[in-house]
Amino acid sequence: MTIHDPMKRIQQHFEESAQLAQQLLGDKAFLEAMQQGAELLVEALGSGHKILTCGNGGSMCDAMHMAEELSGKYREDRPPFAALAMSDASALTCIGNDYGFDQVFSRQTQALGKPGDVLVCISTSGNSQNVLQAARKAKELGMHVLSLTGNGGGALGDLADIDVSVPWSGFADRIQEVHIRCIHSWIDAIEHELV
Repeated sequence: MTIHDPMKRIQQHFEESAQLAQQLLGDKAFLEAMQQGAELLVEALGSGHKILTCGNGGSMCDAMHMAEELSGKYREDRPPFAALAMSDASALTCIGNDYGFDQVFSRQTQALGKPGDVLVCISTSGNSQNVLQAARKAKELGMHVLSLTGNGGGALGDLADIDVSVPWSGFADRIQEVHIRCIHSWIDAIEHELV
């Protein structure tokens, strides 16, 4: 049903988002995956490894946000953590032009990743081919793969060591809203454990 009253539409937007957040608080599998993801990130950074992140569109923005909060600052002043989003426009266009768009993250993963590092893959569908290729390359290199997905996780959910999948089958914006909460929660855990 279409709502033409702007105020009601705004209220509906926030109500739907709040309902999903409330649902997740009672989702044991989701919360356990979140905890496992936090532990993986803490262990990697605490043992001198790094975090690489990737995603497309809004998910790339989330990947960039995660990396900059880790290498910069979230809430507390502290030493920087080794984190990098694979978002450099020249690298993406060079690799895309020379090898194809499906390789834009896997080539960078191969260049930058080492055993014990973590690749955080963000895809609301879990089926973005360039993200899947990066996850496969990370596994080949002995890296860990932590994914943020939605609606069952897609192929990425099956490939990741830990998949945090938002149980939502509607528009992707709701999934993205939860993803940024997940990222903030993980960064909070990292600062709490390692600072």
